[in-house]
Amino acid sequence: MPQVRANGIDIEYESFGRESDPLILLIMGFGAQLIFWPESLCEGLAAKGFRVVRFDNRDIGKSSHLTGRPAPDPRALFAEVRAGRQPAVPYTLDDMAGDTVGLMDALRAKTAHIVGASMGGMIAQLVAINHPNRARSLISIMSTTGRRDLPAGDPEVMSVLFRPPRSESRDDLIEASILVQKALASPGFPSSDAELRERAERRTDRAPFDLAGLTRQSAALIVASPRNALLKTVRCPTLVLHGANDPVIPAAAAKDTAESVPSAELVVIPGMAHDVPPGLVPVLAKHIGDFVAKVEAGKV
Repeated sequence: MPQVRANGIDIEYESFGRESDPLILLIMGFGAQLIFWPESLCEGLAAKGFRVVRFDNRDIGKSSHLTGRPAPDPRALFAEVRAGRQPAVPYTLDDMAGDTVGLMDALRAKTAHIVGASMGGMIAQLVAINHPNRARSLISIMSTTGRRDLPAGDPEVMSVLFRPPRSESRDDLIEASILVQKALASPGFPSSDAELRERAERRTDRAPFDLAGLTRQSAALIVASPRNALLKTVRCPTLVLHGANDPVIPAAAAKDTAESVPSAELVVIPGMAHDVPPGLVPVLAKHIGDFVAKVEAGKV
């Protein structure tokens, strides 16, 4: 896969479709490599007449890992935020939105349809907020505004999500990945044990495990301020997609996001949780593809 230098880091990306077609940029969430966007989804959207680009965020996969920056203690950060302070962190979600725009610059794309999942949805929101002339549309998937009084995720699921593997051996990394996949799994779109293991092996073998990088990413999440007021300034067409069964970010967050962005559309998908399994791909491809096509046709 190619790399570009953007916003002071190297970004690994993969492109599908013709470079002359309208660009859909896919931003993945916390600790998730670009391959968490299924290839079948990328190819399906490309077949609808779009150029689709997925990429590794900083500190994950094959993009730059900021090894020279310390990994803060998440518990200390939580305490600082609860006390009303704004602690310093290695980088912020705004910086990651800058990475996204930097990638667009490197691809010579003036605008793009910005699609983000989970933390990637937060980054996508900030692209639309901070760089309004670059977002052709915004699609926020299984994400949130960060409003403090929204319902919290399931404690048991959250403990699995942030639990480090028993060791950094390949077997333990694979088992940890399978546990996370099961915790986030969509009940309406189940995967077989063989599919879970195949995805875990692929993710484990693609790039080395980096606990410090994950901790730096989590720091950016912990200190992020709510975006409700800023989202009211967004003027690009916006679609909010969410799973009715999401155990990490309950669907109330989707309603809050849609209410924060003027004229946003909201779609809550029954049986979807906090993942993108193969069975969900046709559903997401239709919602994303149809919405982006309407934007391109000037019908939104």
